[in-house]
Amino acid sequence: MDGQKSIRHLARDARRVMRDGPGEIARRQRDRLARMVAHARARSPYYRALYQDLPEHVDDPALLPVTGKKTLMAAFDDWVTDREVTLERVEAFVADPGLVGQRFQGRYLVATTSGTSGLRGLFVMDDRDLAVRTALGVRVGGLSARDVVRTLARAGRTAVVTAPGGHFSTVAATVRFGLDRPWLGRMMRIFSIDQPMAGLVDELNRYDPASIAGFTGMLTLLAGEQEAGRLHVRPAIVIPGGETLTPGARERIATAFQAKVRAAYASTECGFLSSGCAHGWYHVNSDWAVLEPVDADHRPVPPGVQSHTVLVSNLANRVQPILRYDLGDSVLLRPDPCPCGSPLPAIRVQGRAADLLTFPTERGEHVSLSPMLFGALLDRIPGVGQFQILQTADTTLRVRLRSGDAADTDRVWETVRDEITRLLTEHKAGDITLERAGEPPQRSPGAKFRRIIPLPRP
Repeated sequence: MDGQKSIRHLARDARRVMRDGPGEIARRQRDRLARMVAHARARSPYYRALYQDLPEHVDDPALLPVTGKKTLMAAFDDWVTDREVTLERVEAFVADPGLVGQRFQGRYLVATTSGTSGLRGLFVMDDRDLAVRTALGVRVGGLSARDVVRTLARAGRTAVVTAPGGHFSTVAATVRFGLDRPWLGRMMRIFSIDQPMAGLVDELNRYDPASIAGFTGMLTLLAGEQEAGRLHVRPAIVIPGGETLTPGARERIATAFQAKVRAAYASTECGFLSSGCAHGWYHVNSDWAVLEPVDADHRPVPPGVQSHTVLVSNLANRVQPILRYDLGDSVLLRPDPCPCGSPLPAIRVQGRAADLLTFPTERGEHVSLSPMLFGALLDRIPGVGQFQILQTADTTLRVRLRSGDAADTDRVWETVRDEITRLLTEHKAGDITLERAGEPPQRSPGAKFRRIIPLPRP
């Protein structure tokens, strides 16, 4: 079955299972989990050893051991199911920014995480994973006749506002989509957040998008530009992701753009994990993913109770199986049906708050910067093994660094200092003091590692 036929088949199945209801969704999930476990055992040396004492047939995720990024990355070559895919080859591929979105070994999409857990992840996705992502996106729907008119009036143009220059999932997947479907790819454009706000606003005004997707923090800043009259676009839909969307941020974005807001909660490990509804809940695509809210000992927590973390299983990606993977976010599973009518489980997410860094300007105003700006900047600096930026005062940033192997720590610090200073200057932040911390990056007790920690605000 070719790619387009596969997507059409998957899209039809995705819509049909919604009509069939929760029982059929659960059946699909059990069947696909059993198939993925069997595939992982047969093709991945890592999973073969990990699952050697399990029953022959497993369709209950609770029977599976918990995995995580640190363990899987350490066993990368045994984890993957294609013996031609090795850590060395993947690292060489992502080292070249010119290959973003291109087919790795002629077959796969490669994406990196920005390392919010303290360790960069390298993830390889097959065509099946990408086809499921596209098919599940089709069933979100929710546009009115007025929204369709606004979309058609702007030729369906989509603006993806993100950090360029790396193999991040948002960039790599957008580029791949355009390469695989050139006629649709011409309707999508990536807009760099690594530029002064005025430049970004000017580019968006000229593009006049029908939809805008990006990190919640950055879209909130763009909503402010729209309110001020500097940005004047009229998208039919705005898609925040990557950070928790608070009710206040949702309302502000929706009002500023006079658009529907459809948030997405997903990850590089499972790019189709969920989609948001009009009532502010994320609906888990549980026919293709398993999401388990658990406590600190990985025991299930009941609906209505905030979890310590969440375990995710991707039931589509066969080249790099993600099974009972500790994602590190705290979620709450809705105990009753969602008013939107979706038969899919509904969750709210406590993690991934939009931690904007706010600084005074020389004119006595304030400028807010997305943490993604700093992450994208430092991820590109050679010799930076791990970093953490703390805002300790309105005009002070403390930078904790751990240099990579054989790196000159003093030279790495000088580069980091100069690049952060340039970034702040470009965005017209005032006289900001950069402190070089003597201590390495720290993890808060019982909390997820945070690379950017803003000044607490009342």
